[in-house]
Amino acid sequence: MEQPKKIAKWREKIHEIIYGTHTPEGKLFDIILLIAILYSIIIVMMESVKSFDEKYHQFFNISEWVITILFTIEYGLRIISVYRPKKYIFSFYGIVDLLSTLPKYLSFFIMDSQFLAVFRALRLLRVFRILKLIRFVGESNNIVRALNNSRSKIFIFIFFVLIISIILGTIMFLVEGPENGFDSIPHSIYWTIVTLTTVGFGDITPQTAIGQVIASIIMIIGYGIIAVPTGIVTAEYTATKNKMANRTDSSCQNCGADVIFSDTKYCRKCGHKLDEDEK
Repeated sequence: MEQPKKIAKWREKIHEIIYGTHTPEGKLFDIILLIAILYSIIIVMMESVKSFDEKYHQFFNISEWVITILFTIEYGLRIISVYRPKKYIFSFYGIVDLLSTLPKYLSFFIMDSQFLAVFRALRLLRVFRILKLIRFVGESNNIVRALNNSRSKIFIFIFFVLIISIILGTIMFLVEGPENGFDSIPHSIYWTIVTLTTVGFGDITPQTAIGQVIASIIMIIGYGIIAVPTGIVTAEYTATKNKMANRTDSSCQNCGADVIFSDTKYCRKCGHKLDEDEK
């Protein structure tokens, strides 16, 4: 029985250091982790500069392997120390942590895959938790809820834009023709999407008067189309914030989590201090 107890205490200590920010060891671990992430991102970016890579290739390579091994060990310790490993592995941060360890290993099989290490930047989202910026966590939760609530509207809108692009692209193909660069309907649809989004690469341009009139109409429509998704998400975000502010049940006004115990002073999910009317 003594051995399992020692193992349990060992796991509990690792969990406290890795996941806790209330202890000096936990804070130090998180700060070191952030520095390592930033360092690895800088290394990857510098490695993509040919002159730097030729001069410091060996240093970059060794640094990347050291960081990769450290992240691999950290990922393993996170799995070992949590009570429900499967929940962590398939969580957002669990997937991000896994992806941050893979690029250097994949470089054995896929050329230049080490540059995918820039996905480690997603791990910097932990800075909100580390620096106790709970208000920003709550705001990010509101944005996620707004995006989730408006996904059907945005999907329908994008589908409508796609249909418009197909129709207008086909019309431009018939009006301009291959002699003016519109050599196929897919190519014409590509031009329509580029013009509709007001990007305007300029690799294809209408030459006929009718084509230029249609292009002008598409450009004007484009300005209106850009505003629609923003309006949809903004409306949902405002509605979400108002809903959270007007909640009268036992839930946190910051993140919406249920408050289980009446004597709870802080939200169990985001750490927000609860008012009396939230309990």
